[in-house]
Amino acid sequence: MRSDLLAETVGWAATAVFVGSYFFDRAEVLVRVQIAGAVIWIAYGALTRSAPVIAANLLVVAAALWKARRERSPGGGGRRLARETSRLTEAGPPPAST
Repeated sequence: MRSDLLAETVGWAATAVFVGSYFFDRAEVLVRVQIAGAVIWIAYGALTRSAPVIAANLLVVAAALWKARRERSPGGGGRRLARETSRLTEAGPPPAST
């Protein structure tokens, strides 16, 4: 009984952290909080002996870490996207077709 309560508490905590991550404006903070939520989901999966929950959230952590590292690296995706967006904004809208 006590382990059921612990698992349920961990599951709700993971849900709260993951949903709460969407309230952050900065993408890097969102990713970090999502990583934390996924780690809590992994703990939930371990408590409930749910291999799919563990596997899915290990993939979430790996993807989020890859994305965070890619955006931090020189010429990373985030910087490249910002440069491209800036270039397109400066160029103005495309000509209207007739």
